[in-house]
Amino acid sequence: MPSLYGLERSGDVEKLVELLRESEKETVRRRAAEILGNLDDPESAGLDALVEAMSDEEATVRAAAIDALTQQEAVEALMKGLGESVPESGATWAQAEAFVENLRADTVELRMASANVLGLLGVEDAAKPLAQRLQSEPHPEVRARIARALGRIGDPSVAGVLVECLEGQPLGVRREAAEALGRLNGKTALRGLLQVVDDDSEEMRRTAVSSLGKFENAKPVDALVERLGDESDLVRRAAVFSLIEILSNVPPDRSHELRETIVDRMAARSDPSIVASLVEIIEEGTQIHQRRNAVWMLGRVAGDKSTKMEAVEALRDVLGEDDDLISQFAATGLAEIGGRMVETALLEVIETDEYGDDSVAMAAFALGKVGGERSRKRLEKLVDETENAEVRRRAFSAISKLGGHT
Repeated sequence: MPSLYGLERSGDVEKLVELLRESEKETVRRRAAEILGNLDDPESAGLDALVEAMSDEEATVRAAAIDALTQQEAVEALMKGLGESVPESGATWAQAEAFVENLRADTVELRMASANVLGLLGVEDAAKPLAQRLQSEPHPEVRARIARALGRIGDPSVAGVLVECLEGQPLGVRREAAEALGRLNGKTALRGLLQVVDDDSEEMRRTAVSSLGKFENAKPVDALVERLGDESDLVRRAAVFSLIEILSNVPPDRSHELRETIVDRMAARSDPSIVASLVEIIEEGTQIHQRRNAVWMLGRVAGDKSTKMEAVEALRDVLGEDDDLISQFAATGLAEIGGRMVETALLEVIETDEYGDDSVAMAAFALGKVGGERSRKRLEKLVDETENAEVRRRAFSAISKLGGHT
């Protein structure tokens, strides 16, 4: 039988269904349900198996099945598993009212599912009854899902109730409350998150730090910069991601000042996890503004020799990006790092066939800032060999600058 990790990557519904139905291990059944919930298409067989799992002997598996069906927005299947029917009214609030009523049901699973569905429906009028139930609900698994639903609905008026859940609750409830506050934004949400950003629990600190990254202003920056010195690598990495996210959201007239402040504090930390996090954003990020900020920062916080090569390689590999700002920031970042290591990396771009003309042109530009005699000779050869006008122009310009150095 393939590993759960392998099944998650392959999306093998048949094998996952088999594990969910037949495995004797609670952890395996629970994880199989979670994976089915995350698939793009779990097929009817996967949904049917999740409905069956809502009657599993273990509460953790039942909860995972409920969450998985919610993730798939399979409301009818979810209600089928509870022996309930979906309200037929076409009005969203009329449907929501029925689920609000079920928040007081005797069955834990029905209350859990109702909270999940209310989060899916996103009806703002459901926020108040959910918040009221959060204060009286006896079961922590239900409270966690009510907190999650409040975050999805996004009504800032319930932030105070969520802040109350940040203390004196099981970790699962506290984390869901912190995630929800990140979605709500606002002064109350910020105040609550700042209270737990140095929590004893690593998971709680990481969640709070990640939620602070969702604020569209600079107010969380000081707290996030402090977390760059957290004892946990995971928290430090989350702080880097959140700082990049905030920089991508703040108004342009504030971003430059903030960028400089953050870079100064990052560079002072000289922490390998900072470089690793920036490289991850550059290589795997999907938001162009976040990637631009990460590229700009990386050349300025490259650190010592142990992390510098990782930074140099990441910047070198985006010299030919279609986005002009990313390629320009990469070139200037490499120039900022400087030294023989950078010169060698840039010469590799010119001397191998692995890189396109755009990369070669930007490498030539950067060599004009960091190169020496060997670069000048190689650039002269490039001028004679290239058929690309932009490469030739950049190489000529670089040679003139290097000539001034000799």
